[in-house]
Amino acid sequence: MCGIVGIADSPQAAQLAHLGLFALQHRGQESAGIVTSYRCELRPHVGMGLVCEVFDRQALQVLTGESAIGHVRYSTTGASHLKNAQPLLFKTVHGPIAIAHNGNLTNAARLRRSLEHRGAIFQSDTDTEIIAHLLAREPGPLVSAVIASLRQVEGSGCLLILTPEQLIAARDPYGFRPLVLGDLDGTAILASETSALNLLKARLVREIAPGEVLVLERGRARSLKPFPPAKLSRCVFEQVYLARPDSNIFGRNVQAVRREMGRELARQTKGIKADVVVPVPDSGVSAALGFSDESGIPFEMALVRSHYVGRTFIKPSQELRELAAELKLAPVPETLRGKRVVLVDDSIVRGTTSLKITNSLRWAGAREIHMAVSSPPIVSPCHYGIDTPRCEELIANRRSIEEIRRFLKVDSLHYLELGRMLRAAGGGDPSGFCTACFTGAYPTPIPDYEQRMAKPDGRKHRKVDTR
Repeated sequence: MCGIVGIADSPQAAQLAHLGLFALQHRGQESAGIVTSYRCELRPHVGMGLVCEVFDRQALQVLTGESAIGHVRYSTTGASHLKNAQPLLFKTVHGPIAIAHNGNLTNAARLRRSLEHRGAIFQSDTDTEIIAHLLAREPGPLVSAVIASLRQVEGSGCLLILTPEQLIAARDPYGFRPLVLGDLDGTAILASETSALNLLKARLVREIAPGEVLVLERGRARSLKPFPPAKLSRCVFEQVYLARPDSNIFGRNVQAVRREMGRELARQTKGIKADVVVPVPDSGVSAALGFSDESGIPFEMALVRSHYVGRTFIKPSQELRELAAELKLAPVPETLRGKRVVLVDDSIVRGTTSLKITNSLRWAGAREIHMAVSSPPIVSPCHYGIDTPRCEELIANRRSIEEIRRFLKVDSLHYLELGRMLRAAGGGDPSGFCTACFTGAYPTPIPDYEQRMAKPDGRKHRKVDTR
């Protein structure tokens, strides 16, 4: 997932980047970092933890300069370790370069082996460093080297590249991950979501287009479209779960999309008899409001979320996810006792959190639990920036809906149909989204994964049951 922010042409570049990262903290909670350009050098500060833990006043005072890039990390490639914290900083033939990346390269293992055989020495485990090694080997101006490097990688990626003279933004041709351009009194701001622009009171200019490379230098912007067009494959899970409700993603407000998903879910499950609609906070709230609006069943906040526990789905290990799930949500017995409950959540990935929630509702006295999920079953791993790398981690990959219902100990279980979800996400237009996690149909080659799944004789393993 990850969140990135870039600031060009402001004497307060570090401070603006710092505030922007607060608005993107939901996209990554493992590490944070900012690099500024000051005269002929780049000045970094990165650390493990939340933005508020990594930066203090002294750190920001050192980060002088008029351009900056920042990053909050959620690991999909490379362990949760300081050496993988971004932005990554390199000394190259093109001069000092800092890179911040949101996405996942699907041919990273192959490229890394090739580079190592040619003498490359890697300092991190992250796939982002591969891009640095590629562009360091390309001659000519830096922008040409960046383009030549990106032609060699596959998968998803929004990039910010900072040098003492330039800030370069790039988005992959499929448009998997969002990246927007804003303006604050002449200062260009780049961010993963418009929530960062909103916090800074910046004006949204536009999305960075899929396949676009934007070069910001000396107050001027130059847009390039160097890659052949590809099938638009925006990650619909951004709308379902990842993005903040106050953001506009892919041209639509996230809260409005999730509310419409909830309405579609109520239309699909018409006939459920219940007393209250209860969301799983925070990402299930908007869908639950839409379900309540459409069904007429009263909405109740009967689960209280602790705001001192981060998002359980993006914890770096299963052990931490289970511990966080125990601490995260507490039921309100007075609201639940004797009630027939529609429990609305945005998705079920591993089932870890969902089981703990349904058990707590039973403990609090809920008479019936009807679980309604505002997305289809997740049956396939994502290879474009979400940490679901193995089929065996996905409960819907190995169990039928009826088996999941019994596992979760609920009276009924309802997933939103794929077509309904896509209509809600696209405002009536269901095209242009990546649905690989729901369908197993990947829009790009995934050579690293296919090689891992191959038998020694080169044949692929039989597909895992995706009932």
